[in-house]
Amino acid sequence: MTAAERQLEQEMLDQPVCSLQYMLGRLSQKYGFLPQLAVSGNFDEQTLEAVMLFQRELFPPVNGVVNQDVWNAIRNEWIGFELEHAPPRALRGFPSSASAGLGDQGSYLLLPQAMFQSLSQILEGVAEESLDGQHDEVSAANARWLQRKAGLDETGEMNKDTWNALTRLYELFIVREPQVVVQAGGHG
Repeated sequence: MTAAERQLEQEMLDQPVCSLQYMLGRLSQKYGFLPQLAVSGNFDEQTLEAVMLFQRELFPPVNGVVNQDVWNAIRNEWIGFELEHAPPRALRGFPSSASAGLGDQGSYLLLPQAMFQSLSQILEGVAEESLDGQHDEVSAANARWLQRKAGLDETGEMNKDTWNALTRLYELFIVREPQVVVQAGGHG
C-alpha cells in the first residue's frame, strides 16, 4: 500500500460512517438495488437498509452489522468501481527536471518522438521523426515549431514546458473524443 493509499484509508477510518455512506452511494451507480445515500455521518435507517441490501446481494449473511469483513467487502467493491469509472491519470512521460538539447539521447525521448510522428501526419510544419531516442536536428526543429506555436522560447530543447505543450496538442488532435455520427433514421 502506497503512502497516499494509507492516508486515504486513515481518513476513511477517521470518519467511518461518512466513508461507508459515500462508498455505498457510489456503488448505487453500479448496483441498482442500493439506494442513493446522503453523506451525513449518521448511521440512519437508510444507511442500515443499504448495508443490508449489500449483504443480501453481495456479502451474506444479512444482519446490518458492519464488521471488518463487511467493511472490506464494501471497500473492495468500491475500489473496483472507482478503477472502472475513474478517468485515467495524466501521464507524466517526460522527466520534470530533464531538458534534452541537440545531441542528447535517452529512452524518455521516444515518447515525444512518437507523438511528433503522429502529429506530422496531420499538422503542417511538423517533420516526421525517427523513433531512436536521439534529440537530433529533426527533433530540435519540431520542438522549435511547437515552441513558436505555444509562445515559448524557441530553444529547440525538449523540456517540461515543451512536453506540456506537446501533450496538449497531441490530446487535441490525436486523442480527441470520437465523433458520434447520427444518420437519418438511425441511432448514434
